[in-house]
Amino acid sequence: VNVNDERLEKIRVAVNGQKVIPATCEFIDIAGIVEGASKWEGLGNKFLANIREADAILQVVRVFQNDDIIHVSGNVDPKRDIEVINSELILADIDTLGRRVNDNAKKARANKEAAVAQWVYERVFKDLNDGKLAIDMIGEEEQEYFDDLHLLTNKKFVYAVNVSEEMMDTSEEKLREIIGVKNAKVVPICAKLEADMVEMTEGERKEFLEEMGLITTGLDNLIKASYDALGLQYYFTAGEKEVRAWTIPVWATAPQAAGVIHTDFEKWFIKADVVNWADLVEFGGWSGSREKAKVSLQGKDYVVQDGDVMLFKFSS
Repeated sequence: VNVNDERLEKIRVAVNGQKVIPATCEFIDIAGIVEGASKWEGLGNKFLANIREADAILQVVRVFQNDDIIHVSGNVDPKRDIEVINSELILADIDTLGRRVNDNAKKARANKEAAVAQWVYERVFKDLNDGKLAIDMIGEEEQEYFDDLHLLTNKKFVYAVNVSEEMMDTSEEKLREIIGVKNAKVVPICAKLEADMVEMTEGERKEFLEEMGLITTGLDNLIKASYDALGLQYYFTAGEKEVRAWTIPVWATAPQAAGVIHTDFEKWFIKADVVNWADLVEFGGWSGSREKAKVSLQGKDYVVQDGDVMLFKFSS
């Protein structure tokens, strides 16, 4: 799905660009995990493999009541639904990490580094058996021990809370209480409203949101939460051919940002012209921004900021 950002069109007008290319966020729809998935019941094997390849886990959790829409378990209980899914993910991780604990035990007796790793493995293995998610138990300095294991619960979690229209203004704190989640990103989203907006034009969608007292769609909020959970942002490039948003990690440097366009650009990076998007719009493009001294020349150590518009200089 495209990441909607009104800044793109404003930048396009400022530089007289021909087209706009937004950033994108890919959601992989996986059918609901049932009890026993970790033991490959049903299509559990396929579902868990898909999750293992993803960067983050988004759980859609129903909280709205509607007797005409049957719940697979017979009644609406978001805490139970989350527990079922998380339990299956934890069980799969127990199996994965259990094999590593056994395989590493012999090395740990003869190698100090392996012994340290073993202590970490065994501690997290116990936490998993206590029903805890790996992401909550593994410290940043310990992540290297788990990189090759791709534990399912060692990913960022985002919860899309499927609410009724009347619940759209429910606070995040209240939603956390309803679904029993403390730390992960929580986003209210009304599937019925989103479905109604699918066939609308941009103008109709904007008018509809205003009538509902909303600023952005649930999907837009969900994308923002996903970017935040993964530590991602994007910067812009702007020229007459196109204005484009490029996804990068937060705190990415200018060369790393250039490398997203092409790997050679990072290798041959020299400098980058940088201007804030609002200045570019206010002063009518690159020339006007330069005249007002709003364009800065940045080197390899520059950390890209949200809203930066960049023009890279390379050696050949």
